Amino acid sequence: MIAAFNALSPNARGCLWMALCGLGFSVMATFVKLAGQAGINTFEITFFRCLFGFVALLPFILYAGPRALHTQHMKAHVWRSVLGIVAMACAYLGISKLELATYTALSFTKPLFAVVLAVIILKEDVRWRRWAATFVGFLGVLVMMRPGSQAFDAWALLALGDAFSIAILITILKRLPASETPLVMLFYYGIIATALVAPPAIWFWQWPSPLEWLYLCIIGATGALSQYWWILAFKAGDASVVAPFDYLRLLFAGMIGFVAFAELPDKWTLMGATLIIGSTIYIAHREARRRRD
Repeated sequence: MIAAFNALSPNARGCLWMALCGLGFSVMATFVKLAGQAGINTFEITFFRCLFGFVALLPFILYAGPRALHTQHMKAHVWRSVLGIVAMACAYLGISKLELATYTALSFTKPLFAVVLAVIILKEDVRWRRWAATFVGFLGVLVMMRPGSQAFDAWALLALGDAFSIAILITILKRLPASETPLVMLFYYGIIATALVAPPAIWFWQWPSPLEWLYLCIIGATGALSQYWWILAFKAGDASVVAPFDYLRLLFAGMIGFVAFAELPDKWTLMGATLIIGSTIYIAHREARRRRD
């Protein structure tokens, strides 16, 4: 099986890694929802996600050795950790309050925020086509959230907070040189994020039951593995080919939400998700063309 996988083209391997990543994040979200429903505080879930994820990386860190972990960009790693914690806290509380498919669809707004931030922070030249696609994407958000109506759910703002934090994080990562390897980024994120989220986790501490310990272990392991698979996906294939496969998460989330929680997305969620996904795919396509040109 390994030989057959290695015989695939780089783009095919990247797409498979991204599909596996989407499944992993959907499984993680399921257990985040279960832990939240069991009464485990968001900060406690975030702490164990960071801690267990870091422990899962230890074999790779020990194999690489201390020299492979050298960095000259500690400030960027600190900011990445802070934004990562904010994103995770928003995500885990949002997942516990919203349907999995709804939350997942709203989380796809990261590229929309990234376009705005690219103009403000990176001073990129964004032309009218990408602005139009960004507008359509945010229109999809309004369709899903329906502010002003009785169907409006303020918890959905957490999904946008997650997406916005990740968009800032991606903007910071764009400024890091290629010498900052994925292992270096995951290593410093694991240490710094775990240390930062420990105090609020202790403050809101609730001792988990044996079943809840299992939930937390699965959250940490699947979160770390999915993050690693995400990195492998973009290392293997072209971003313009690989990135659309991330939208399989919506399919996985919808299926798991229906089976595990009897969740069934309404027509507004489906319409809004279609607008968001369509706009972000177009933005990714235009970005790929811009880089080739």
